[in-house]
Amino acid sequence: MAQKTNAARQLDQMKISYELGEYTVDESDLSAGAVAAKIGVPLKQVYKTLVARGDKTGVMLACIPGDKELDLKALATVSGNKKAEVVPLKEVQPLTGYIRGGVSPLGLKKKYPIFLEEAALQHDTISISAGVRGCQIILNPQDLLTAVKATCGNISKTEAT
Repeated sequence: MAQKTNAARQLDQMKISYELGEYTVDESDLSAGAVAAKIGVPLKQVYKTLVARGDKTGVMLACIPGDKELDLKALATVSGNKKAEVVPLKEVQPLTGYIRGGVSPLGLKKKYPIFLEEAALQHDTISISAGVRGCQIILNPQDLLTAVKATCGNISKTEAT
């Protein structure tokens, strides 16, 4: 059993049910496709969390399906920015407390606006990073919304892909 992460502890405190999907990390392939294959979840149900910065609002997170690319123009529009860009890799850990391949929308160091791709709500369960490489949290997307609202207070459903 994996060590409890901040993301898992947050769900435990809120009494939200979830499963952990553990897998062996291959440093040469941290892709959502590799994670999906290893935990046996369809790629469209593995959600990656990307860290971006808007020109007006600053840092924000986008939670999108593993089979999609982030549409920065769409993210900028829904977040009230003129433009948005993915933050440089060296800034990810200082901003979130997580390393690349382990960024979770739960248990963050600071409160940031989070934008969840609306397609998540079409599934009974989705998979998000547990906050470390090698472990995913599999949960109901509505429960994810509840947990993020309780801790960050700011989550939006969007079609930013």
